[in-house]
Order: sequence, then structure tokens, then C-alpha cells
Amino acid sequence: MDLDNASAAVTGGASGLGRATAEAFVARGVPTVIVDLPTSNGAEVAAELGDLVTFMPADVRDPDAVDAALAAAEAQAPLRAVVHCAGRGGKVRLVDKDGTPGDLELFKQVVDTNLVGTFTVASVAAARMVRNEPVGGERGVIIMTASVAAFEGQIGQAAYSSAKAGVAGLTIVAARDLARKLVRVVTIAPGTFETPILGGLSEKVRDSLASQVPHPTRLGDPAEYAKLALAIVDNAMINGETIRIDGAIRMAPV
Repeated sequence: MDLDNASAAVTGGASGLGRATAEAFVARGVPTVIVDLPTSNGAEVAAELGDLVTFMPADVRDPDAVDAALAAAEAQAPLRAVVHCAGRGGKVRLVDKDGTPGDLELFKQVVDTNLVGTFTVASVAAARMVRNEPVGGERGVIIMTASVAAFEGQIGQAAYSSAKAGVAGLTIVAARDLARKLVRVVTIAPGTFETPILGGLSEKVRDSLASQVPHPTRLGDPAEYAKLALAIVDNAMINGETIRIDGAIRMAPV
């Protein structure tokens, strides 16, 4: 996808994978809107990243707020790249340790943010992209974020793994749906990365997670996710695929 005279939007752009991706777009000279919760530090991040970056507050479950954020990107140049990084965790078991059923309400909340939110962002973005004039045979590319938990969910990840598996399942369907519209859809499935979620864990737990990665034996750098996202944008033949970026990790049950 040619990003000359184009804009981009990144959800979850105030931190972690999203911020690194926004930085990568800025380094390419692409006007970029970072979309994050109103309670995030998105405004401060946008100010740090410079004049090419605009912050738009939105909950990814709210199609009107998402559309307003993408409209802000489109006001600068045709919207041709959307990278959806926003998501949340939440520990849910089928049966809790006290023998009671798992937390259904939390399950719904995690799936609502991670899967329904992904569909919302992708569908709202696609509705704008399909109006673009084709450039090099393309109108745009949407990159979604799953997780290795989509394939090897750990105990307590019933909701998170279900949602991320849904994102992986949506990928080929969305790519086929939008193929005639000249819009690509690709998903990245990260392993264990240096993100704010992991930042809240103890050093011992972080070291344990890093030690499970065969090579390189460390946590992933968000910049590495961003490099892959930009490589997907650049390569028109990458479509309908979920790409793991995980150092060959295969998560253990716990």
C-alpha cells in the first residue's frame, strides 16, 4: 500500500504496540490519528510524537466514536491504513476455585472489547476505505491484533483466548469480503511483548515469561510489532493471514 498522500489510524495508540506503530507511521511521514480511551494519556502522547499525530478519544466498542476518530484521519488525507491494537485482559475460568461457574459477566466484557471491538473498528474503517481511489490496485489495508493465546490459551484465559481466536477466524472472512473492494485484512498474533499489561507483573514473572521464548529468549519489543505492521502495509500479497510474531513460543497451560 502506497502511503504517499495517505493517512493512518492506530487504536490503542497511547501505549505499547499501538504507540510503537504510530511512531513507525510518523517516521514514514504519514499523518496518524491515535485512538484510545478518553482516560488514556493519548493527548500527551500525541504532543510528544509531533505535528503529524492527532489524538481522538474513543471506546472501540462505540461505532460512532470510532467513526469520528477515523474521520479525523480522513480529513488530513485518504485513510489507507488502520492498525487495531486496542484490547484488554481478564482472568476467567470455566469453574472458579471455589467450584462456582466462571464469571460470565467478565467473559462478556472481554469478548465485547476484544472481538466485537475488532469487528467494529474493521467494519467502520472498511466503510471509509472502499470510497478511496485505488492506488497501485489497492484502496487500503486493515491490520487486526490477535494473540498466541488464540492458539494456546492458558488456564484462566477462557475469555481472552476465545476473543482472540475469534479475531483470527474473522481474518480470512474479512479479507474475502473486502477483496473485490481492494482492501486487505491481515492479523498479527503477538507472543509475550513488553507492554503495559506485562509491566504490572513482578520481575520474577516477567523473567519467567521471557525464558519460555526459544529464540530470542526475551520479551518482544513493541517496535518489532510495528516493523511487521509496516511490512504488511507495504506488501500487497500479504492478505487474509494471521501471522505469529512470538520467537517460536508455544504457551504452556499455566
